[in-house]
Amino acid sequence: MPQPTDIKLRTASRLLDVQFDDGSHFELPFEYLRVFSPSAEVKGHGGGEGVLQTGKQNVGITGVEPVGNYALRLLFDDGHNTGLYTWTLLHELGRDRSRNWARYLERCALAQKAAPR
Repeated sequence: MPQPTDIKLRTASRLLDVQFDDGSHFELPFEYLRVFSPSAEVKGHGGGEGVLQTGKQNVGITGVEPVGNYALRLLFDDGHNTGLYTWTLLHELGRDRSRNWARYLERCALAQKAAPR
């Protein structure tokens, strides 16, 4: 699996900029990273798509902590900090961003339609 060669937290543009040794380069928005957190709170404890996270458009990242030589812990300003973003996960989130985000927006639209008025 590709290993990161450079990771930059770009707070003004709300992006985590990650370059990998396979030549891939991803700019991952904070909101995207928050709603696709690998934590149990977001993933859920069973199968399926997990718990839909909404209202995270303005979420910030206040810190990045390395975890060994295999992951990062992102500290979000909404208090969320329990997911470990492995190098594999970060690469997959970058590679699959368009598809993941389209599905997320679809889930948000379905939830909005189902919400009582």
